[in-house]
Amino acid sequence: METLPFYHQGMLALQDAADGRRLADFLATEVRHSEFSEKDIAQIEAANFFFIASSYRDQPDCSFKGGDPGFVRIVGPNALEFPDYDGNLMYRTLGNVAMNPRVGLLFMNFDPTAYRIRINGVASIHRDEASLARHHGACAVVHITCHDIYPNCPRYVPGLTAGEPSAYVPRRGTVPPRPEWQALPAVAPLLPKSQDRGR
Repeated sequence: METLPFYHQGMLALQDAADGRRLADFLATEVRHSEFSEKDIAQIEAANFFFIASSYRDQPDCSFKGGDPGFVRIVGPNALEFPDYDGNLMYRTLGNVAMNPRVGLLFMNFDPTAYRIRINGVASIHRDEASLARHHGACAVVHITCHDIYPNCPRYVPGLTAGEPSAYVPRRGTVPPRPEWQALPAVAPLLPKSQDRGR
C-alpha cells in the first residue's frame, strides 16, 4: 500500500499561515515514530478503551472500542490487535476497513496530565480460529500495522473520575447481560435468531 505523506497541502498551508511549520516539522521528524516505545506499550496495554476513526470515500466514521485492560495487545514492534465484540450489527468500522484499511486510533485517559497517543495505520480483519482464541468473546480480531505513532497535547482533556468497568465486556466464566436497547419493542423483532454471538 502506498505510503502517504504525514502532512498534506491543506495542513501545510495552515502551518505556514500560523508560522507553525518549524514546530510541525520537529514533531513529524523528531517526535513521530514508527515503532512502539516502552511508554506507548505501557499506555496501550493498560487501556480499557480507545477511539478509532475509519472512512470510505466521503463517509468518515469514529467509534469507541472498550474492554478490560489488556484487550488491546501489542503483537510486534509496530503492530497491535484488538477484539471486535458483539455490537449493534451496523459494522461501521469493520465495513469501512473492508473497503479502506487506513485507520486512526486515539488512546487517552481523562486526566489532563496523562500521555495521549495517536496512531495512523493499516488494518486487517481476522476471523481464523487462532486469532479468535487469543481474545475471549471476540467475533473478529482487528490487526493494525502502525505507521505513525505520536503524542498529542492533552491540555484540553477534562479530568474525570474513573468509573466502574462495563458489565458487557466478555469475560471468561461469565455471561454478559443483554443490552437494554435490544429489548426495545422496535428493535427486538429485528435481532438475529442467535443471541449468543461472541459469548
